[in-house]
Amino acid sequence: MAAEKIRFAVIGLGHIGRLHATILSQHRQAELVAVCDENLSLREFKDRGVGHFFSSVESLLSSSVDFDVLSIATPNGLHERHALLALEAGKHVVIEKPMALSVSGCRKIIDLAARQKRRVFCVMQNRYAGASRWLKKLIDTNVPGKIYMANISCYWNRDDKYYKSGGWHGSKHMDGGPLFTQFSHFIDTILWLFGNVNNIYARFADFNHSRLTESEDSGTFLFDLENGGAGCFQYTTSCWDRNLGSRITIVAENGSVEVEGQYMENIGYCHIKGYEPVVPARYDLDGYDLPSSQLSNHHYFFEDVIAMLQQRPGVAATAVDGLNTVRLIEQVYQFYKP
Repeated sequence: MAAEKIRFAVIGLGHIGRLHATILSQHRQAELVAVCDENLSLREFKDRGVGHFFSSVESLLSSSVDFDVLSIATPNGLHERHALLALEAGKHVVIEKPMALSVSGCRKIIDLAARQKRRVFCVMQNRYAGASRWLKKLIDTNVPGKIYMANISCYWNRDDKYYKSGGWHGSKHMDGGPLFTQFSHFIDTILWLFGNVNNIYARFADFNHSRLTESEDSGTFLFDLENGGAGCFQYTTSCWDRNLGSRITIVAENGSVEVEGQYMENIGYCHIKGYEPVVPARYDLDGYDLPSSQLSNHHYFFEDVIAMLQQRPGVAATAVDGLNTVRLIEQVYQFYKP
């Protein structure tokens, strides 16, 4: 007997929210029943079979429209409020990174989800790239041996148009800073691969966005891994003209490895004693009317969310994973002195 489709509503129809809506409208086991955004015309979604349009989360949740999951892609500073409202209404919740802008906000979401017996999923798409999944298995099975050093670098571009006047990007109370907005899925990758980290020390700079943002545009933080290895995360949104790229480099007892790409999708280097890399197969992309370059691994994430809600196995980041990511970002930002 085929599993019943999972019914979704999407709130926040910027670039990422539209990606959510597009993927869900094309998924065989999902039904996109409603979309919600206060600023945009939603008529384009009629062509995708969406029958209900709302301008506020309150009007959506108080309506007679029945759905299972609210997918939240609003500005960061609204994630906590929108998640709590959805949970109060008895909905499961998908939250774009970050889960909230504070650990206390994450805990409120977790506590309410437990009382309501609802699920919370956080979008951490780096977990789904083939090379990332390969690296996770490599570390979990101790193929490299003891890890000596782990270096993560994210060199990205965000220009003046991105931080346009009047927008939420760059605002402290709505954006939170680049570790929340641009790089929280890489923070999740650190915790997913290596476990908890400690002995954090951080430095920050604002090289060319000081007129436009209330936070840094670049930073470096050092940390110790649970097994005693040393880690470093360096990031920026100050690359000229376009993204330079992202990578994770690991130096370990039995060899070295590097995974690279915008979403950690490529093996850049692997030299480990007695080992030949075998990257896991990718999920089936048939049925999606979008080039894979535009999907950003979100389609893999929604495959997992739907599977888990249908009582099938999945590895989508949970509310606890989302909280742990925000906790580490808070620990790093304790060093920030604007």
